[in-house]
Amino acid sequence: MPTTPLPVSLDHCVIHVSDRVRSDAFYRDVFGAELIALAGVHMYRIGAQQLNVHGPGLDAKPVARLPVPPGGSDLCFEWRAPIADAVAHLQRLNVPIEIMPSRRSGARGSGTSVYFRDPDGSLLEFISYVRD
Repeated sequence: MPTTPLPVSLDHCVIHVSDRVRSDAFYRDVFGAELIALAGVHMYRIGAQQLNVHGPGLDAKPVARLPVPPGGSDLCFEWRAPIADAVAHLQRLNVPIEIMPSRRSGARGSGTSVYFRDPDGSLLEFISYVRD
């Protein structure tokens, strides 16, 4: 086991969607994602991270042994403001909230999270480490 941290951080992960146009609008509006398309691959750049988007017409093999189905992801994003602001943001966009703010543990320790879903049903979470 290493005694010092390794120079590793999350760069990107993959989600699968059933309707790119609908998902593009959702991730652009809810996350402020920059929409990128290169050689048939779609990506959502959110801050320093990226979601690669698999969807209709893209064969994930041989890279993905078992591609995740649309709605099969569970992702958490840090909201760098009070969680009440995230709730207001979701409500303003008419995004249904699955679980109202509650204390959770994240990568930076204890925070407050709100849960919601993308158009395909993937579970999404905003966690805030800012004290309200």
